[in-house]
Amino acid sequence: MVVVVLFWGGKGITSTATYVGSEECAECHEEQYENYSKYSKKAHSSDSVKIMASDLDPDELAQCYSCHATGYGKPGGFVSFEETPELANAGCEVCHGPGSLHAEYGDPEFIKLEMTVEECERCHNEDRVENFNFKPLIFGGAH
Repeated sequence: MVVVVLFWGGKGITSTATYVGSEECAECHEEQYENYSKYSKKAHSSDSVKIMASDLDPDELAQCYSCHATGYGKPGGFVSFEETPELANAGCEVCHGPGSLHAEYGDPEFIKLEMTVEECERCHNEDRVENFNFKPLIFGGAH
């Protein structure tokens, strides 16, 4: 297998990795997964979408999925609650990128390790959160 590695911020991210879901991450990162599951609102982000879905048109629903699901609109990402339930919540790969090759080989070069505030602001911004009192969420919940 040929793996193409792109370098973002000094860390390698592959162009061939696919999304695997946070439970796959738990096999090696048990403590982080437990913290994510217990403390992070992201671990249950699909609950809000499911409650509101019937009142939303397809474009509005797509906007919800873009932040509340993993990999929505990207190859191998969330498609629907029925087809890709393992990606229904905003999981590890929302921040760290598709994890299939990292999970398979264990190489940290196959996953994004360092996040920036700008990446968080794709979802955590004043347009999406009415009372937006931003403080970096990089260490909230999982880390």
